[in-house]
Amino acid sequence: MYGGFIASLFLLALAPVTAAPAGLAFVLVYLQLPIYMLHQLEEHRDDRFRRWVNDAIAGGREMLSTPAVIVINVAGVWLVDVVALYLAHFGDVGLGLIAIYLTIVNAAFHVVAGIVQRRYNPGLVTAVLLFVPFGVWALMVVSAMPGVSGADHVIGLAVAVLIHAAIIGYARWRVAALAKGVA
Repeated sequence: MYGGFIASLFLLALAPVTAAPAGLAFVLVYLQLPIYMLHQLEEHRDDRFRRWVNDAIAGGREMLSTPAVIVINVAGVWLVDVVALYLAHFGDVGLGLIAIYLTIVNAAFHVVAGIVQRRYNPGLVTAVLLFVPFGVWALMVVSAMPGVSGADHVIGLAVAVLIHAAIIGYARWRVAALAKGVA
């Protein structure tokens, strides 16, 4: 995720020349990826999120392995955001809501976990300071674009929820497999 931090700086530096000409809605879809990469630095610096999940949620068992964290973040965030960006640019700007809802759903996870556990979790600060304001702003701007439909919202939210549900499903399977001595 350290590489993602460096990449986020380059993506932010390129935003004025690559995304800005397409308009504010597209810029806000584009910014979801570098913002998420900054969030991932807070989460994964010194392996904090993986250790927190394994300790606080899995009772010390390795619910999340390092390779799983990499696959989840690269495929489940970077790749998904790039696909959403292409869909927004070459198809329907409303499909950029996939990236926006991914950010908002992740922020909700961090905030709810912080409230339930009554303590900090790795990623909470950037979820509150970056994901919530930029996610809500992006949601409002993209939603107001001509042609953005309820179906775009359903697709965006469904993809974001399904990705997070798949992560939770994998984690539960992993804990059960560890308990049985299979994983």
